[in-house]
Amino acid sequence: MRITGLGHAGMFIETSGGTILCDPWVKSAFYGSWFPFPDNRSLDWQHYGNADYLYISHRHRDHFDPWLLEKYVPKDIKVLLPEYPTDDLEKDIRKLGYENIIYTEAGQIIEDGSLRLMITPLRAPSDGPIGDSSLSIDDGTASILNQNDSHPLDLEALLAFSKPDAYFTQFSGAIWWPMVYDLPGEAKQNFAHLKREAQHTRAMHYINKVDAPNVFPMAGPPMFLRDELFRYNGDGQENDSIFTDQVDFIARMEAEAPKYKGHVFIPGTVVTIEGKELSVEQTLFTDEEIAEMFEHKWDYFETQRSTRQDEISAEEASRAAVLPPDKMLARLKRWFEPLLRRAKTIRDGVGGPVRFLIGDLDMVVDFPNAEVREYAGESTNYWFTIPADIVSTNIKEREIDWSNSIFLSMQFEAGRVGKFNEFIYTFFKCLSRDRIEYVENWYAEQGDQTEEVEIDGWRVQRRCPHLRADLTMTGDVEDGVITCSLHSWKWDLATGRCLTTAGHPIRASKIAESASTEE
Repeated sequence: MRITGLGHAGMFIETSGGTILCDPWVKSAFYGSWFPFPDNRSLDWQHYGNADYLYISHRHRDHFDPWLLEKYVPKDIKVLLPEYPTDDLEKDIRKLGYENIIYTEAGQIIEDGSLRLMITPLRAPSDGPIGDSSLSIDDGTASILNQNDSHPLDLEALLAFSKPDAYFTQFSGAIWWPMVYDLPGEAKQNFAHLKREAQHTRAMHYINKVDAPNVFPMAGPPMFLRDELFRYNGDGQENDSIFTDQVDFIARMEAEAPKYKGHVFIPGTVVTIEGKELSVEQTLFTDEEIAEMFEHKWDYFETQRSTRQDEISAEEASRAAVLPPDKMLARLKRWFEPLLRRAKTIRDGVGGPVRFLIGDLDMVVDFPNAEVREYAGESTNYWFTIPADIVSTNIKEREIDWSNSIFLSMQFEAGRVGKFNEFIYTFFKCLSRDRIEYVENWYAEQGDQTEEVEIDGWRVQRRCPHLRADLTMTGDVEDGVITCSLHSWKWDLATGRCLTTAGHPIRASKIAESASTEE
């Protein structure tokens, strides 16, 4: 088996049973904010596009690049479609003219000669754009797991497919916190450090569980080449960003877990697995060039910034004309209010109005009353400032997931009083009736938390109140606090209070106390 890195989460997999093109991305994403790092434009995309299978893990635009697909990937390619609860990804793919779609089933193996494939989708509201997935491959000569951005809860079922010889996984962040938030510099630095540590802990959790001898960190970090975002490359010019690079991660991983070998996986990296032997060759960049781009990253970013400004200008010119404030308010009101009326759990979870300053429009989304209206001077615990041309473009294109457009662009500012509220961002991922109804039903189904387990002297509900991870696998208790390693959410076990955000209490009790009470 041979795997060629195409940049970010992209890879071209050659097996004894055919070739697979995964998550190819070249054009800037999220309104010209994200670029692949390192630059992958000089790859032979004509060759890689001529694969037997196309796998798009999810809808995020750093994985799904319509420009590249239309230019380089033939329309008759077999498309491996993850089994998601809504058909948004399928609609995106069909809109580009791809009709040869293979509808995969969650956790079910597809066989094509010697080639065995399995796609494991995730379906929680916080999984990517309501959906993320991993790809398992075995062709009789080798086995790999391409986990990319996904954070599977049931690794045992996933790993029952086969023992991976090589493991490809996200290690760096894909979020806008805390960079866009209105925070003092010192606080932003502290929060960025905590986020980097949480991301590292999560990555190491999976590396230890998968237990593959060779680890290839990928699916990040991006380059930020817009002038106003440039400072947030890597861990930031002021140490207030969250994006660890491959070399830094590998060095720390190998120090903490020396049994695993980490490999730099960038555009042009060729991984060959023959039997139990694995070799890695860099074909697009020399070893000296790779060392230079990582040791002197800011010089590399500066060079890239100077060559990509035309792309940024072209993207800005392609945006929709700005709607006048009254028309924008009316359009958003017609769009959002029917969805808000269907979103009782989300409305209750937000619990108040959220303010939006969009150009000259000052409005609130009043979650309790399911209203979109002009701001009336009331106090709000969350507020956003977003460019009017970006919102106008989202309205014109009827973009149903603003995390996949506005929020990941980082071209906005946010502020809040108190802790993170997941329900706000969940609503803005669910700007269609299908998505709202799915997520509301998902929340309703999470209500059964009756099963209990014993963890380090505590009797605790088995399922994490956040996303129902099995806490016997992901929970770590220290000083009376349990941390779920998937997203680093924390609970005080004595009180059940969530220390990460409002709501989401956990049911827990000391085993000795419970025993005496029962007696």
